[in-house]
Amino acid sequence: MATWRKQYVVARPVYSEDSFVEQQEKICRQRKTPWDHIKLYFTCDSKRVKNAALSLLPIIGWMKIYQVRKWLLGDVVSGISTGLVAIMQGLAFSLLAQLPPSYGLYTAFFPMLTYFFLGTSRHISVGSFPVLSLMVGQVVLRLVPGDGKPPANITGFEGLSEDHQRVLVASSLTFLMGIFQLAMGVLQVGFVVVYLSDTLVSGFTTAAAIHILVSQLKFVLGLNVLSVNGPLAIIDTLEKIFVQITSTNICDLVTSIVIMVVVFIVKELNDKYKAKLPVPIPIEVIVTIISCGISYGANFETRYNVTVVGKMVKGYESPMAPNLDVFRESAVEAFPIAIVGFAVAFSVAKVYSIKHNYTIDGNQELIAFGVSNIFGAAFRSFAASTALSRTAVQESSGGKTQIAGLISAMMAMVVTLALGFLLEPLPRSVLGALVIVNLKGMLMQVREIPYLWRRDKLDCVVWVGTCVGAILLGLDLGLAVGLGVELLTVVFRTQFPRCSVLANIPGTDMYRDHKDYMHIYEIKGVKIFRMPSPIFFANIEFFKDKLTEAVGFNPLRVLKKRNKALTKIKIHLKKSEHMTKDAGNVEELVLPTDFKDLPFQIDWNADLPGNISIPRVDLHTLILDFSAVSFMDISAIKGLRTALKEYIRIEVDVYIVACDVYILEKLHSTMFFDEEIHTSMFFPTLHDAVLHVQEKRKDCKSGNHWLSSTPL
Repeated sequence: MATWRKQYVVARPVYSEDSFVEQQEKICRQRKTPWDHIKLYFTCDSKRVKNAALSLLPIIGWMKIYQVRKWLLGDVVSGISTGLVAIMQGLAFSLLAQLPPSYGLYTAFFPMLTYFFLGTSRHISVGSFPVLSLMVGQVVLRLVPGDGKPPANITGFEGLSEDHQRVLVASSLTFLMGIFQLAMGVLQVGFVVVYLSDTLVSGFTTAAAIHILVSQLKFVLGLNVLSVNGPLAIIDTLEKIFVQITSTNICDLVTSIVIMVVVFIVKELNDKYKAKLPVPIPIEVIVTIISCGISYGANFETRYNVTVVGKMVKGYESPMAPNLDVFRESAVEAFPIAIVGFAVAFSVAKVYSIKHNYTIDGNQELIAFGVSNIFGAAFRSFAASTALSRTAVQESSGGKTQIAGLISAMMAMVVTLALGFLLEPLPRSVLGALVIVNLKGMLMQVREIPYLWRRDKLDCVVWVGTCVGAILLGLDLGLAVGLGVELLTVVFRTQFPRCSVLANIPGTDMYRDHKDYMHIYEIKGVKIFRMPSPIFFANIEFFKDKLTEAVGFNPLRVLKKRNKALTKIKIHLKKSEHMTKDAGNVEELVLPTDFKDLPFQIDWNADLPGNISIPRVDLHTLILDFSAVSFMDISAIKGLRTALKEYIRIEVDVYIVACDVYILEKLHSTMFFDEEIHTSMFFPTLHDAVLHVQEKRKDCKSGNHWLSSTPL
């Protein structure tokens, strides 16, 4: 049903870029030099000091507006709920990091203490994250493989047990990860996270979930499987598991299945009735307490040979310096861990900041996580970020600020100092089952593949390439593969954009792709060509090829044919003999057609003598729409200049419309204009150029003979 729309009428002259500049006075802006920006950056005054303090300590900002009566109860309830989940996840995810479970409680405590003061997000729960834990565990296994294999030759391992060697590796790796994050924050390079697209992160975390699932099978099945690291490690691990499948511990398997079914059902109920429940049911805590009681009462460890958590470290150990040898051995892995940890945390923080209408600062988040990981590593914790499930609990249970996070950290401290011994009989298969159940969200991301394939096939390629690369090659190399595939798709999109020929929507000043509309008007003898991409060294040849395809002829070939024909005509008219010698000169064939020795002008579209064959050119005007061209490099400018001259030399008028002002300035600075290419060819809008062409063609005369009577 057609609807009435408002109309507008504008009466103004037809502008070219030259006439527009002449009529409209332009402000001459004084642009700042790099030195001006440096001086401004280091300028110090009271206002900048205040802003810097608020930026470095975001707690000052939200503490000033903290509403004790409205928010405190919600923060306390949220902190307790989140703390229970954080304790269970800390214990479970420490297995992924190949560390004793008690060190997962350290990660739930120390990083939160510094993030409380430095973080800009009020809702994320800082602590262990399964993907980071797995990436840390891969480095730990590489340097301290265990299972009777000797550790790497690292100074500082002497006199340490295998567990303490692994703790040293994990904490040193985390310290280096924190240094990378802090350095990026100080250097204001938080924008690097934009290179990790949502599609790439989704594919990567799905692959990580599959790695985590496989790594927990040995706990669920109660098998003693040797750890494997490196490319194709997941295949080797599965092979070892299936070789030993007949040795499965039935008690571990049954316990794990029961735990997974119960936790899954209750989590689904939590999601379904979250609007009615004041806080989500802490099912992980409930099954953990029940499992501990049953394991202790039935003596699972002795009677059924079940592997339990075992001795829990009571209290906190003294701070520990990082190991420089571990730095050298793990620097390659530490950087992607730092990037992934920040990317995940920032993505989750951004979701909740939008929901609750406050801003977060990417660079400050880098500083906060950098300091948190450095501080935590000094006290033997491993890589910290956030987990979406834990953050969802903190937000949905009423948390308003990081006071909830601080309370959850205090709960982890209480367990470490006083209640840790109660967790000693907990079967490790229970922790493995809890890890697997919490992978549901990441594993279900596989459902994105059909959607991406229908909507954007290149994005689907990024997802699948990242996921498959990370599964087969490992998470570190898989992330590199994903970035490579993503950059290739960007190159593909810019190097091979969808070019189009535009035509006019009748009765309007709008122009659209002539293939997309039924009622559209194409001006005879005029081609309007649009390329929706920057033009640079990699796609200038593609631009020229597509332009040739759009107009239907090769201008250089036409020019050569015309010059050859002109030579024949001059010979036919018994001109000087030296022209015969130059007839095959390639350089002269691409020069502008020279009529100076002829007493007439040639109409190349008329009927020529039988021995002269020239491609017919019905095009008299070519308009290039540069409205979507954001930049051009030197190679592209040279290529464009050559292409324009080829059309101009075969008497096709060329116009460029909607060219960005900075590109125009660059064209002037690179000596783009000469006696053939003029600034008058540029128009501010497409409709201006079309109206100019129509006005110009009114005065043009057409002839029916191959020689026109107009003398030169």
